[in-house]
Amino acid sequence: MATEDRKRSAHRALVDRVLNGTGMAPEVLRARAFHNADLPPPLRQLIDKVATRPTQTTDEDFAAAESAGYGQDQLFELVVCAAVGQSARLYEAGLAALAAAEEDA
Repeated sequence: MATEDRKRSAHRALVDRVLNGTGMAPEVLRARAFHNADLPPPLRQLIDKVATRPTQTTDEDFAAAESAGYGQDQLFELVVCAAVGQSARLYEAGLAALAAAEEDA
């Protein structure tokens, strides 16, 4: 198997695991965190920060989500989903840019 194929396969396996593997957070919430979409407050604020501006994530963001009833294990999983989702979007955008550049060459 070519190196690039192994990388894509590993990436797909990671995405599948965070979205469909066993966990404390419901699969629907993991998918929403992965896509950074349709999350209830205060998860929306926390997950959006993790995905788009992680250095601005605060203890207060986590405290608000915990006080809304989400456990630390659930929040950990949702944060991982958000980070993997954002990295997947960037990865796919990078691959598309490379493909476009190759077509133009």
